Amino acid sequence: MDEIARKKVERLFDAFNRRDETTIVELCDEKMEFFAVTAGEAGRSEPYSGREGLGLYLEDVARIWEELLVTPKEIEQSGNAIFVRGRVYLRSRELGIRDMPTAWIWELDGGLFVRGRVFIDPVEAVELFSREARSGPSPDPGESRSMTRLR
Repeated sequence: MDEIARKKVERLFDAFNRRDETTIVELCDEKMEFFAVTAGEAGRSEPYSGREGLGLYLEDVARIWEELLVTPKEIEQSGNAIFVRGRVYLRSRELGIRDMPTAWIWELDGGLFVRGRVFIDPVEAVELFSREARSGPSPDPGESRSMTRLR
C-alpha cells in the first residue's frame, strides 16, 4: 500500500474524530461525495456533497450523536480505491451505545478524497471493493446498503 495514501487515511480519520472541518476539507476534493450512515439518521437521502456537505455532515454528527469515534484497523489499496476495515463507536440518547465493526471505501483523485462510503456490513464492503478492484468503481455508489439506518 502507498504510504502517502495510508497517512492521508489516518489523517482523515483523526480529523473526523476531532470534528476538524478545516483538515477534512483540506483532504477532500471540492466535489467530494460522502455516503454516511449519519445521513439516514438525519433524514437525508442524498450523500453529503462538496465542502459545504462535509460541514453539514459535521453538524448532523453533533446533533445526532453525543459521541462518534471511528477507528481504522486495516487499510488496503487497489489503484485509487482504498478499503478500510475498523470499528465505529457511537452513543446517543435515542439509540444507546453501539460499538461495531464497520468498513469504508474511499476513492482518491489527484491526492484528494473524492468519494467515501460507510458500510455497517463489512462483508458487503469487501465484496464491493473486490468487484471494483477488478472492474472499476460502481456507477451508482448509492445503490449499496451502506446507508442503512442503525435502528
